[in-house]
Amino acid sequence: MEAHANPGTPAYQRIAATYRTGITSGELSPGDQLPTEHAIADRFGVARQTVRTGLSLLVAEGLIVARRPHGYFVRRREHMIYRPQEKSRPRPVTPEMVDRFSQQIADEGRVPSQRIEVTLVQAGPDLAERLRVEPGVPIVARRRVRFINGEPTNINDSHFPLELVKDSEIMSPAYIPRGTDQVLADLGHRQDRAIDEILVRMPTPDEIHRLGLGPGTPVAVHYDTGYTTDGRPVRCTVNVLPGDRHKIVFERSWL
Repeated sequence: MEAHANPGTPAYQRIAATYRTGITSGELSPGDQLPTEHAIADRFGVARQTVRTGLSLLVAEGLIVARRPHGYFVRRREHMIYRPQEKSRPRPVTPEMVDRFSQQIADEGRVPSQRIEVTLVQAGPDLAERLRVEPGVPIVARRRVRFINGEPTNINDSHFPLELVKDSEIMSPAYIPRGTDQVLADLGHRQDRAIDEILVRMPTPDEIHRLGLGPGTPVAVHYDTGYTTDGRPVRCTVNVLPGDRHKIVFERSWL
């Protein structure tokens, strides 16, 4: 495993290229431990600080993780398949009703969990535009972080105009088996269409904290805004999907 580089390439870049090639070629597998900093320094004839600089590039790229004091390991990638179209499909009503995320992850043999909190936030420009409210007015945020096998996987934050849900169970952080869309319908605000918007950007500090993101990890942001028959937006859900943990899949059919 040796990457070819120009003679003038800095040593730290040669180190990064060598182990990057080993990972992308499959020579190094997820979970494999890299040689120690001392061993790499001896191999390339450089100082350990140069080794750290080279390996930090791979950490930033999401290829390896540092586990002090044990060393560096090839990152395991267990992607979640994210299907935006699933939102509009009917949910079966059963006594054991669980949300789609939990059912999907459990079916894959992994352990789902989530943390929910409800708070009032001031509508920023993005949410104000989508919910058609004045910027800065209080709206209800039902904030949720989803976990797979105890690791944070994505953010699923739903936002509602305060006057629509202030006296409903949406204001409680407890899990709602029938779902918030059905709560809205029971309140007289049934949705009959939604607009999906997906953009890719770098995460905010809050998103980095909530998801435990490493340096250089981009996120896909899925805005899902639901409308009633008369065209009123009553919900805007913001899904934040780390790029190293998700595969976005759209399914289409021709009838």
